[in-house]
Amino acid sequence: MGKAKIIRLLLVEQGNISEAELARRLVTAGLPTMSPQNFSQKMKRETFSDEELCKIAEVMDAEYFVEHREGFRLKDGKIIEG
Repeated sequence: MGKAKIIRLLLVEQGNISEAELARRLVTAGLPTMSPQNFSQKMKRETFSDEELCKIAEVMDAEYFVEHREGFRLKDGKIIEG
């Protein structure tokens, strides 16, 4: 499963948050270049860095991990992985 699909699942799991809202949260959290347009392009190309994925996890109250597969671990223990 690709990074974009994992991110979309995380958005749904965390309250059906839009990609644009996540981008705004990322800007507020210290990624000033992550405009909604830039975020959309990264979703299409799946070009997120590990730093960006960690920041996505942080603003979504989850943990980004790369073990056997990459994914997100939610505070309630649920895992979304690719």
